[in-house]
Amino acid sequence: MELYAHNLCNLFAQLGLPADAGSVDQFIATHAPLPEGVPLEQAPFWTPAQAAFLREEILEDADWAPAVDSLNARLRH
Repeated sequence: MELYAHNLCNLFAQLGLPADAGSVDQFIATHAPLPEGVPLEQAPFWTPAQAAFLREEILEDADWAPAVDSLNARLRH
């Protein structure tokens, strides 16, 4: 089984969002802090497809899970 190391820029590209480092930082600055008790995938700024992708990656502890965890942490900081 191959393991992939995905970063936030790759995750944003996967989500169909601008994926350069500046755009990622701007997205986080715009949407942080995510309220306590709101799961990342339930944040109001995701499309249904983006939310489903985030939820599945975390539930399955899939290749993207570390990048999703990183995004979650940065949105709560």
